[in-house]
Amino acid sequence: MTTRTIDLMNPGFKEYLLKITQSSDCREAEVIQSLWSDYGKISRYQLFNSSLSTVVVKSIFLSNAGKHPRGWNTDKSHQRKVRSYEVETHWYREWSQYCATECKVPAFIGSFSQGKDQWIVLEDLDPGFPIRKQHLTLEETKVCLKWLAHFHATFLGKVPTGLWETGTYWHLETRPDELEKMQHQELKSKAHIIDDLLNRCKYQTIVHGDAKLANFCFSKEGNTVAAVDFQYVGGGCGMKDVAYFLGSCLSAEECELYEDYLLNFYFSALEEALLSRENTLNFKELEQEWRRMYALASADFTRFLLGWMPTHQKINSYSLSLMESVLKQL
Repeated sequence: MTTRTIDLMNPGFKEYLLKITQSSDCREAEVIQSLWSDYGKISRYQLFNSSLSTVVVKSIFLSNAGKHPRGWNTDKSHQRKVRSYEVETHWYREWSQYCATECKVPAFIGSFSQGKDQWIVLEDLDPGFPIRKQHLTLEETKVCLKWLAHFHATFLGKVPTGLWETGTYWHLETRPDELEKMQHQELKSKAHIIDDLLNRCKYQTIVHGDAKLANFCFSKEGNTVAAVDFQYVGGGCGMKDVAYFLGSCLSAEECELYEDYLLNFYFSALEEALLSRENTLNFKELEQEWRRMYALASADFTRFLLGWMPTHQKINSYSLSLMESVLKQL
């Protein structure tokens, strides 16, 4: 769906796009969405006389940075976003090629920069993954968890060179302003303990960092997905993605009812994914550690929300219950 008026193409970028796609011409056919805080847009481009009919382009205009919708338009916020686009470009250029079909991501086609403006050219997922969902059935939830399991298995033990040392957009070190504003004093005083326990996990992988429902694209059959938006990809415990994802697509009641069932499914898929990669680690030890980390990962995200937007719908009876259970144990 077009969300903004289509702009005239930057001549330098157009020349680059025609060259890397071996096209005779191109046009911006659709603006898919604007980037957060008006930092740019994601568009679909039509190509002419090329082996590719369309590509998706993420256009980043740092000089046009607008006002943050929640009022967090600080220099720290700006620098975090600048870094996030550098990380995303590096991810697609150097890391995305290792994702197999079980954790499909858009193929990297190229990147171009001019002054403060930059563009990332990616495979258009719509031909194979055209469906976007706002609500999931239990089976559809499992499809996304399977993607996460294969993603975490692919990068288990890898050093996140060129990515965020600690992934996720709510990472404590990058969110001092939100921590300062948080009113929950006990969580505020124990936030660094929670962060430290997650960071000192024996078993670390690379996490997506923003694994919400909106970043998953479904196939027509609904039995496979691809994922997008890797601005906050980096090192971490896989439970950060899992706890965040479940909170993004299930109600508090559903989370409480299906927590054990869905975690059991995730770990079964993770074990299968590791076996297929002939990984010889002690899976039982990994599972025991990460199950302990689930509530911590949830509490870590709740910490961010309580400082950033304490009225957010994701702060609910389930997330608060997990947070209280963590605080009692610390």
